[in-house]
Amino acid sequence: MSDWKHRLTRGLEPHLRLHDPRKAISAYDNMPYAIFYYPPDEELAVRKEIGLLRTRLERDGKRVTVISLAECLNTALAEDRTEHARIAADEIKAGVFKMSETLSQILGGEPGCEQGLLTEVMARQLPTEGDPHRDIFFLTRAGSLFPFYRTSAICEQLMGRTNIPGVLFYPGTFDGVTGLSFMDAHDAEPNYRPKIF
Repeated sequence: MSDWKHRLTRGLEPHLRLHDPRKAISAYDNMPYAIFYYPPDEELAVRKEIGLLRTRLERDGKRVTVISLAECLNTALAEDRTEHARIAADEIKAGVFKMSETLSQILGGEPGCEQGLLTEVMARQLPTEGDPHRDIFFLTRAGSLFPFYRTSAICEQLMGRTNIPGVLFYPGTFDGVTGLSFMDAHDAEPNYRPKIF
């Protein structure tokens, strides 16, 4: 059994099965979610296991809401009226760095903004009348945000927005005590506050 699969089934899953998983997966009341990291090249296998995990949890009476960050990205760009063809054309003209910077501003809001468009789209998919003893949310397809949007922004902007437990499935590498390297390409970002599995 691979390391990530062992951590998923033996580490994270038992916590999610608890009557109230929040204390087991997070040290913060206003951030009742955890991060599960896995090798980016295992994306398809992880997606399959997420589906199986969802089935097992639902069989035990949990309600699992799966939120695809790839779909949230498309919705956010559509709401901003940003066309994919324009993004591609602008990237050719201005370069990847400039286009990444522009997309980051569109999705994350201006500096100092409490919440960006991407997080707003994602938050609308959370159960509005969620029961923390029954509901769980999964944030999947985070790799679709690479290289222009860091998942740490989602974690911070989601703070205080929900009281149901959740998991951000994070393609990257664990580094140190609380550091994660998104897609194994960025320098490790330290001090993630959610618990890392």
